[in-house]
Amino acid sequence: MSARPTLAVLGAGAWGTALANMAAGQHSKVFVWAHESWLAAALRADRENKALLPGVPLAENIEPTDELDCVRDADHVLMVTPAQVVRSVCEQLKGRLRPDSAIVSCAKGIERGTGLYMREVLKEVLPDQPGAALSGPSFAHDVGRGLPTAVTLAADRIELAEILCARLAAPHFRLYRSDDLMGVEIGGAVKNVLAIACGVALGAGLGASAHAALLARGFAEMRRFALAQGAKTETLMGLSGLGDLALTCSSPQSRNYSLGFAIGQGEKPEVAGHGALTEGAWTAPVLTEKARSLGVEMPIAEAVQAILEGRTGVGEAIGALMRRPFKAEG
Repeated sequence: MSARPTLAVLGAGAWGTALANMAAGQHSKVFVWAHESWLAAALRADRENKALLPGVPLAENIEPTDELDCVRDADHVLMVTPAQVVRSVCEQLKGRLRPDSAIVSCAKGIERGTGLYMREVLKEVLPDQPGAALSGPSFAHDVGRGLPTAVTLAADRIELAEILCARLAAPHFRLYRSDDLMGVEIGGAVKNVLAIACGVALGAGLGASAHAALLARGFAEMRRFALAQGAKTETLMGLSGLGDLALTCSSPQSRNYSLGFAIGQGEKPEVAGHGALTEGAWTAPVLTEKARSLGVEMPIAEAVQAILEGRTGVGEAIGALMRRPFKAEG
């Protein structure tokens, strides 16, 4: 890699824009790809993502574009699209990427239909590209405003993780390296579903004690699920596991928490998201299916799925969880 590499950020939402701005100081040029041509044009004209990240001007070396050919010049690529469209974007990247260009998955979810995590999707479509995943307790507005944030970056090779951490670090953005891709991706995907549960509880007025119980027992579900797939305990106890779970389950900045809160206050699941993308709603059914296939009990995730699908109400779901057989904690 050159001393001042080039970065391509695929996805011009709040998180993609914040990451691009954060990484601009380490790169000679940062491309921000928007799927919609009007959004790319607005970013070029306004030099700010006024709709999704207002008040955060784009760095001078950021170039918004709607042309995927921008990746041809990129030393590495951040995939910051919604989880369920990662495959289609990867298909369009075929033949455009440099052989040594690493793709860092920043999407948090599990692909419907295949049950694959994001790095597995990237590997299936682009098997020869080096890959990594970035996850941890972070909100776009915090990163965009330069507030202190720490996340985890995992890669199959720890040497690649070290390089990418150095390339993406900023004074207010600290990265910890890992070679536990499975653990990092599971933490990012599962916490979105659990955040919906915590939002439901607080929206329904069930109190701080219920919220704390859901957070703790939700983490137990995440841990069981992850360890069954070979993840490391230290990963789950770190930023991309417990850290991200604690943040997402406790703040209205989280779209998943906000969806659950609205449901808890009586809104129908199909309208409670108010038009915002909530990855947890997409992930819940594939997560529970995957857990059943592994023989892992995830009653909180099951309850979230049932509520989202309208098969049970909030009161019934909470009652069912409270009536579960007595057992040892673990």
